[in-house]
Amino acid sequence: MSSNLASDLQVLFPECLLALAAMGLLMIGVLSGKNSFRTVLIASVCALAVAGYFVVAPVTGVQSAFGNAFIADNFSRFAKVLILLGSALTLLMSQEFLEHEKIANFEFPVLVLLATIGMLFMVSAANFVALYLGFELQSLALYVLAAFNRDSVRSSEAGLKYFVLGALSSGMMLYGISFIYGFAGTTSFAAVAQAVAHAGPNIGVIFGLVFLIAGLAFKISAVPFHMWTPDVYEGSPTPITAFFSIAPKTAAMALFLRVMIEAMPGVIHEWRQIVVFVSVLSMFLGSIAAIGQTSIKRLMAYSSIAHMGYALIGLAAGTFLGVEGVLIYLAIYVITNAGVFVCILAMRRQGRMVETIPDLAGLARTDPRLALAFAVLFISLAGIPPFAGFWAKFYVFLAAIEVHLYALTVLAVVSSVIGAYYYLRIVKIMYFDEAAPAFDGAMGVRLGAILVGSSLFNLLFVVIASPLVGAAVVGAKALVP
Repeated sequence: MSSNLASDLQVLFPECLLALAAMGLLMIGVLSGKNSFRTVLIASVCALAVAGYFVVAPVTGVQSAFGNAFIADNFSRFAKVLILLGSALTLLMSQEFLEHEKIANFEFPVLVLLATIGMLFMVSAANFVALYLGFELQSLALYVLAAFNRDSVRSSEAGLKYFVLGALSSGMMLYGISFIYGFAGTTSFAAVAQAVAHAGPNIGVIFGLVFLIAGLAFKISAVPFHMWTPDVYEGSPTPITAFFSIAPKTAAMALFLRVMIEAMPGVIHEWRQIVVFVSVLSMFLGSIAAIGQTSIKRLMAYSSIAHMGYALIGLAAGTFLGVEGVLIYLAIYVITNAGVFVCILAMRRQGRMVETIPDLAGLARTDPRLALAFAVLFISLAGIPPFAGFWAKFYVFLAAIEVHLYALTVLAVVSSVIGAYYYLRIVKIMYFDEAAPAFDGAMGVRLGAILVGSSLFNLLFVVIASPLVGAAVVGAKALVP
């Protein structure tokens, strides 16, 4: 028994490590008070780095834990590395902002660690109970993070909206899981797949599938479950908005892939219709709604809705190439969005954050380096070649064409053209409009390093793509042999 427990804990060692780190740092923070913020933050980044090492270094192949409730394979390892990278970048970019806004509390990095543990459980889940465990651990920490600035009405409102709508989505997902369990008599993904393959499409399974997809679509802010995203993005402190836009989206999309492909391959034609519908709505609503935005954070919220729509194209394909495309898309999205939010954090004038798009007017004349980075990242998000964002879309479009989803591909291209307008409009404002007052000073070393790394990644992706694509191929083979 003890041998089995030791083996199980070894499989989940990165999660256990982060859990111990979170509890230990919480105690350090409680005993040391507010002065411990920097210590706890740096220690949290180190814990994430060590966890990342243990995700990729010791083993290869497939391992399972706790009666196959959790699985560690190359797919989960790829997703976990992205999640840990997103969480570490969030912590690194948050220090100066939180200290300036006087909300540099040690609880922030601890909450990020707890949310990250939930995300790691999500992408390793091979059982609906394990799925819900990770889902809720992540969600509870994120609710608190959204309302982290207790003195801000907008932040409190964002946290409350996220909590209420998140509770609704959790209930819908549990309702769907109960239907699936009632039909299959098991919560294991593999056993559910066998039951569905044997019995074929069943009304109970279809009902459960719809509610399950609704809960997962909420987490990736896909239409029509996107309503929380603009308000939460705008109301949350900017580093927390950055966190919402990268790590939780990656975890939820990876979970979406695993559930649909491992648990529901026998009803792919049924869930493909739902995913295609959600994908098209997300792409067009995100692209069209972003056009009229004046707040850069709300624009990024609608941008994230559209990008999750594009990522869902790979899931709709349901093939090896589709999974590979989604993994590449997520990697590029994480790194690009981290750079964009560093740029947004640099939008400070007379000691105050400014968040409107007109504040960027003439930035090329007042801060040409920041304007160039902004332009590179936005052109990449628009999907214009040869930047990384183009290749992200190229892979998922190729997967859709492979399974003859021609109409979906054409609609995605049309949506991309619409989306390019609001990205290029910001570039035009920065380079051709009358200059607004300059932003305050230079950004710190950490922010500068993240921004340079993100910009170079997008500029040179064609040259450096091979390791990322190779890792995505290995990850996709674990899910679709």
